[in-house]
Amino acid sequence: MTIKTIGLIGAGLMGHGIGKNILAKGFKLHVLVHKNRAPIESLQAAGASESASIADLVKASDMLILCVTGTPQVEEIMLGTGGVLAQAKRGLIIADCSTAEPHSTLKLAAAALANAMTFIDTPMTRTPKEAEAGKLGLMVGGDAATLETIRPVLSCFSDLIVPTGAVGTAHQVKLINNFLSLSHAAIAAEAITVAAKANVNMEALRDVIMGGGAASAMFGRLINVPLHDDDSHAKFTIRNARKDLRYYTNMTEQMPVASYLAEQVHQTYVLADTLGYGERYVPRLVTMMMKNAGIKPRTT
Repeated sequence: MTIKTIGLIGAGLMGHGIGKNILAKGFKLHVLVHKNRAPIESLQAAGASESASIADLVKASDMLILCVTGTPQVEEIMLGTGGVLAQAKRGLIIADCSTAEPHSTLKLAAAALANAMTFIDTPMTRTPKEAEAGKLGLMVGGDAATLETIRPVLSCFSDLIVPTGAVGTAHQVKLINNFLSLSHAAIAAEAITVAAKANVNMEALRDVIMGGGAASAMFGRLINVPLHDDDSHAKFTIRNARKDLRYYTNMTEQMPVASYLAEQVHQTYVLADTLGYGERYVPRLVTMMMKNAGIKPRTT
């Protein structure tokens, strides 16, 4: 099977870059209608077609890419009235780039197979900047033959494609990855807050941390908040981070494996969300912690 036309559901911060690069490499692209018009219209200007319904999108596509918030949205797209499985499009390959719960991925893969479709998990790493540049990292859970069929499409927007095993394993790896990165962010935010309380020079702190064994990508991103009032280096909302950490602890509980550190990190993001930072980017953990410590932040 040769993929010629791709359907995309979720042309947001990450999905826009995915769609843009698919078009740039000569594939046909159909996007699902959405109330957020700016990214849709941008893709239309680059040659994409807009579909008014999932039924229309599925009918036009050889492959479907999902790039939505999480499991509830993926399940609604797949299982809901008028959803993907209701269209009975034999041979359709569905690649889920969302961060979702592995047990749901297994359920959806089985349901897709029963309808002569293939569902695989292809979650992403990196940021919207890399999405726009076509340099995302992808984990792929599914059989090798399916991966080779869709690799030309995935390569349009990624420069790292890592097979993780059977379907569902990519979402497991993704949740472990996000537990680590979001924990690093929470620890970095606390360290930066302590440094601010102690009147430590932030440039010196950055140079010491990033030049030694404590360096992390997240520290390098979060230090830009006290230095430049810039939270754009990690464009991922605190509410989405809270969701991903809960998915991780759900997964560990089902194993079962104790994940008490993850529970503590999760509650840090719950606190930030309840204090009104849910739609802010993860670096604003620094702002939240500084306010709680009585330190006047650069911005509210």
